[in-house]
Amino acid sequence: MSLQIEHLRKSFGSVVALDGLTFEVPSGQIFGFLGANGAGKTTTMRIALGVLAADFGRIVWDGTDTRALPRRTWGYLPEERGLYPRMLVIDQLVFFASLQGVPRDVARRAALDWLRRLRVSDLADRKAEELSKGNQQKIQMISAVLHDPPVLLMDEPFTGLDPVNVALLRETLLELRDDGRTLVFSTHQMETVEAMCESIAIIDHGRVVVGGPLRQIKRQSGRRLVKVSVEDDHRLTWLAGVPGARILRPGIERTEIELDEGTDPDAVLAAAIAAGARVSHFEVADPSLEQIFIDHVGHSAATDPTDHPVPVPNAPVVGEPGRDVA
Repeated sequence: MSLQIEHLRKSFGSVVALDGLTFEVPSGQIFGFLGANGAGKTTTMRIALGVLAADFGRIVWDGTDTRALPRRTWGYLPEERGLYPRMLVIDQLVFFASLQGVPRDVARRAALDWLRRLRVSDLADRKAEELSKGNQQKIQMISAVLHDPPVLLMDEPFTGLDPVNVALLRETLLELRDDGRTLVFSTHQMETVEAMCESIAIIDHGRVVVGGPLRQIKRQSGRRLVKVSVEDDHRLTWLAGVPGARILRPGIERTEIELDEGTDPDAVLAAAIAAGARVSHFEVADPSLEQIFIDHVGHSAATDPTDHPVPVPNAPVVGEPGRDVA
């Protein structure tokens, strides 16, 4: 069982959003779907949900074309706010679940349980417009999982959350994975992907530029890093005497040093000791996902100098009564 994206193509006029996009999401994993703004992530999710139709290609879940699957197969957490602002939290959670065929009494019990799990039980009888952005994000998360979907698609799920609630949401997503769910999320927080995802796909201009198991991608990158902490020496001037070594990411507490192929990491440690530096930490590490992303895309995930938002015909207006905001 897996989620397969097969040769997806989608254009909006002269803008090519997806250009033969192909990758596979293993079942029962948390999968990182990465790319700069405008790369095609949201378009792919909307095709899976049936909101958009692909020009060519298909998405398959457990051997079945997703166009033949019921809508409740999916849980979807959009990046945009999608709550009715003047509706009570508990009422709209029950309403959204009922749209997926969940009986209202069952939905209410499940909603109250989820509010407790995400530590927001006191919000049940408050209006969405009274909530902080972080708490609105929690409510949207609950609405995405309340009907117990086997696949959960999340577009920037950590937006608006403080560090405490980021940790809480991470814990929740790991529990869903352990219950057998398949989770796909996009984010610009590379450290979160490294902490949670076994496999990833990085896309650029509608194509996969690198994908597969994260550990394998790192080891095949050809990069080697040394992480070093040197007391009272933040500039590491002695590093100039190590051919093939250069500072990749300076830091007050810890500095990352990139090594050319063939450069012995022990040469860095030897040079530090020879210079009389007091080394408190020395570690040979795989490259960070952020650096791999930059290698393949040419810029950080948070900034795309060529970004042009892709228009979505008849997109719902967030919070407007009578429109589809589920």
